[in-house]
Amino acid sequence: MIQFQSVSKTFRGRAVLDQVDLSLDQSSRVALVGSNGAGKTTLIRCLLGEYACAGQVLVGGMDPRQHRQEVLGRIGFVPQLPPPLKMPVGELIGFAASVSDSDPERMEGVARELGLDVASIRRQPFVKLSGGQKQKLLIAVALGRTCDILVMDEPAANLDPESRQVFFRLLSECDDGVVMVMSSHRLDEVAALVNRVVELDRGQIVLDDHVADTVDPRAVQACRIVLAKPEAALGKALDEWGFKQDNDGLEWRGRVVGPDRLRFLGMVSRYAGLIRTLELEEQGERDA
Repeated sequence: MIQFQSVSKTFRGRAVLDQVDLSLDQSSRVALVGSNGAGKTTLIRCLLGEYACAGQVLVGGMDPRQHRQEVLGRIGFVPQLPPPLKMPVGELIGFAASVSDSDPERMEGVARELGLDVASIRRQPFVKLSGGQKQKLLIAVALGRTCDILVMDEPAANLDPESRQVFFRLLSECDDGVVMVMSSHRLDEVAALVNRVVELDRGQIVLDDHVADTVDPRAVQACRIVLAKPEAALGKALDEWGFKQDNDGLEWRGRVVGPDRLRFLGMVSRYAGLIRTLELEEQGERDA
């Protein structure tokens, strides 16, 4: 489906990609990981045909620069940084649906599931939306269109915990035949959604491994935390995760969706000395 053959890209004399060889078939759900500057976004831009590069990139046998319209017609894309579009939201959805031969109501439906009421912002310019609103709309356009390739560059970065749960569920419901490439600088955020991890470092692939995660990405775990004493910083972090406090701030309860469990545990581990009890119990799938 997708092939990178000896792909190299240089900016101002510095190699950002260096002889990258990578093949993705229809069953691939790939976490593209690496630190900032590793080359993840540049590789994605080459896939989209936005950058000329040495070597060859093929999508279904087509060069994305020579056959840009055909290739982009197959790809749902969520960029890391929202574009500065002045187009009103309603027009943006209509345009995105028309160029991909998709149903705009389906895009609006995905937006509603993510907690974005399109009707209330239909006339607002996209550029005037908040960061979270922009991210939800871009995800809705990508997931609501007809495509067989999903490319997402740090897609959950601006989502609140509730929206992240919905987003992970929507990804888990994608057709098995959809190729998924999800860029992130943190593997724990995407581990439960993928079956392959490709790590870039200084423009080269340093790891390409198949993985399996037994946690259902739609599953939700009930969490209970009891503290030795109240801690403002931890309390603020738990509040941002949607947790509720009791017992004068010593006990917190909330829910963590499957793909977020490693990220959550990484956060609370910083306060391990304050935690007397930490319980996680599987509750099954989250209500759609």
